[in-house]
Amino acid sequence: MANCIVNYGFSSFILFVWMAINIFLFVWFYFFYDLGPQFFYTRHILGSALAWARAPAAVLNFNCMLILLPVCRNLLSLLRGSFVRCSRTMRKQLDKNLTFHKLVAYMIALMTAVHTIAHLFNLERYNNSRQGVYDELSTALSDLADTENTTYLNPIRITNLDPQQIPTYFGFTSIAGLTGVVITLALILIITSSMEVIRRSYFEVFWYTHHLFIIFFAGLVFHGAGRIVRSQQRTNPPHNTTFCKDHPDDWGQIPECPIPQFAGGFPQTWMYVIGPMVIYICERLVRFVRYMQSVQYKKIVMRPSKVLELQLIKNGFKMEVGQYVFVNCPAISQLEWHPFTMTSAPEEDFFSIHIRSAGDWTDKLIDIMKKVPEGAEGPKLGVDGPFGTASEDVFDYEVSMLIGAGIGVTPFASILKSIWYKFKDSDPKLRTRKIYFYWLCRETHAFEWFADLLQVLEKEMEERGMGDFLTYKLYLTGWDQSHATHVMVHFDKDTDVVTGLKQKTHYGRPIWDKEFEQVRKENPTSIVGTFLCGPEALGKVLEKKCAKYSDVDPRKTRFYFNKENF
Repeated sequence: MANCIVNYGFSSFILFVWMAINIFLFVWFYFFYDLGPQFFYTRHILGSALAWARAPAAVLNFNCMLILLPVCRNLLSLLRGSFVRCSRTMRKQLDKNLTFHKLVAYMIALMTAVHTIAHLFNLERYNNSRQGVYDELSTALSDLADTENTTYLNPIRITNLDPQQIPTYFGFTSIAGLTGVVITLALILIITSSMEVIRRSYFEVFWYTHHLFIIFFAGLVFHGAGRIVRSQQRTNPPHNTTFCKDHPDDWGQIPECPIPQFAGGFPQTWMYVIGPMVIYICERLVRFVRYMQSVQYKKIVMRPSKVLELQLIKNGFKMEVGQYVFVNCPAISQLEWHPFTMTSAPEEDFFSIHIRSAGDWTDKLIDIMKKVPEGAEGPKLGVDGPFGTASEDVFDYEVSMLIGAGIGVTPFASILKSIWYKFKDSDPKLRTRKIYFYWLCRETHAFEWFADLLQVLEKEMEERGMGDFLTYKLYLTGWDQSHATHVMVHFDKDTDVVTGLKQKTHYGRPIWDKEFEQVRKENPTSIVGTFLCGPEALGKVLEKKCAKYSDVDPRKTRFYFNKENF
């Protein structure tokens, strides 16, 4: 439990506060509509479905206010820079922006379902009351119309249609009904296209349908303008509901029972979402300005395993280790932007990205780049960024564990290059004294483009007498019999047959308990930053190991887990 508090305490506190606000809003507005005297007559027609419709609406307003903020990348980078002098715990929360975005989306989906179902019951009860199906009071309330002396309560005013068709007609002709249908359809498409299987296999579907949020928010702003939920207004003399509810025939005939007056509530949703919408519009304007800035090619290199390296130059571009950029290629799509971690170091006069073939967009980009003549300019690219990630904090730790899987090694290429430059320049600000680097790959070709960097670092460390500074282990998780035979024949060589490095390649997957135990043993009083760029399943394993091997005593070893999120 203590280890969990060390690793998850602040995140759990933020989630607790968010959930507490949601629960408070739901309960408060439920009882406001379920017990409020101004809704006495409305409740008589609708019953408890009134409160069940309005309470989720309050929660929806709150979460629709939040949903855009976690995806404002420039805002998050600004906040992250503001927290540089704050604790790393605060900065770590910003790295979980997409996780929070998903949680808010789940809450919106749940509350939309409850809100919609409750209003379907309300619509049915309004229609039945208009047809005189219920008691005398419900009929009298539904018969009230907008005149000089009266105002309506029941929003269904039409009576010259088949009663079975009236709810459908109302749903597609009223402001509240039509915008509700549009909002719900947009939300269904957004959520279903965000499923992992679709997002991984058909990213373009996810990307385009996610932009239905524009329609969602437009509908949301106008949804409350219909004012179909109406409350009783004060009259002079006052309408005594306790007495008058039993004497609807006497309304307007006796002083105790003036005709009740009703009005719809003032739309409030726009007040919740206008601020985040303005922030998001500013975000998109910043992205557009960056898109218009010229990007030049320094070098285009095709690496093994269908990996494309682009070395680019952009005026005024400044980066830190582990950061990422969004890239757009108008020749492929004007709207699609894809994130890529930079593999260059801040000390270099260009920035580079490595792009693996992983879908239609990347395949098309690689095909285009293959056709570019050597030394010629490639197609126009738009670059937005750089944006901060957890890997930025790697130099804040005395000891760091860097774990990359496949192309997930890219942020650590930037880090290791930067370390090489810092040693070369004898940077006194470098406080990191030990790095453990793990790279897991399925095929041998994937090691080739990165092995050169490791060889340079290996030589640099030896020349400076700092061979213990970098401990790296490469794991090959897939091989065939011919490769196994080749390794056996050359087993006695001083260098690895796969990478050419002195450190031999390991076969299979790391035994993480053994690795964490070794790191803890070698660094008994250190705070160890554990950084992963790789699959979610591996992230869950490492997160548990960090909690398991952390000591509550601040004087002993503690592991802090950090994961790249795009």
